[in-house]
Amino acid sequence: MSQATANISAYEVIYDLIPKLNTMKKEVNTTLKVKGKTNQTAAQKARYESLQQEFELELMMIRLNLEHLLNRYETELEAVTQDKRRDVYLALDAHEATAVESARSLYQRLQALTQAER
Repeated sequence: MSQATANISAYEVIYDLIPKLNTMKKEVNTTLKVKGKTNQTAAQKARYESLQQEFELELMMIRLNLEHLLNRYETELEAVTQDKRRDVYLALDAHEATAVESARSLYQRLQALTQAER
């Protein structure tokens, strides 16, 4: 874990990380699920079903650890939603830092996958 990921701003959690997680959930539930059901070959179907399961599992792990972060810093996060100037940096524990890094990585991977498929 790098030193840069030991902290994250409350603003980034609310306005970047959570929207990306919601986007990923939607993409996994629509794009990968549809592709898994509509591809021609058994190998293609299996690939997309496997990707869907992999992404869903990773998203579940990320959400569980971020839920912990959201609970720990509920007051600070609420303050940022009321006034963006009240942004603060939140110290991440090891699990939360892993979840943030995993979310960033998974988002990039999903974006690359969906762009390659278009």
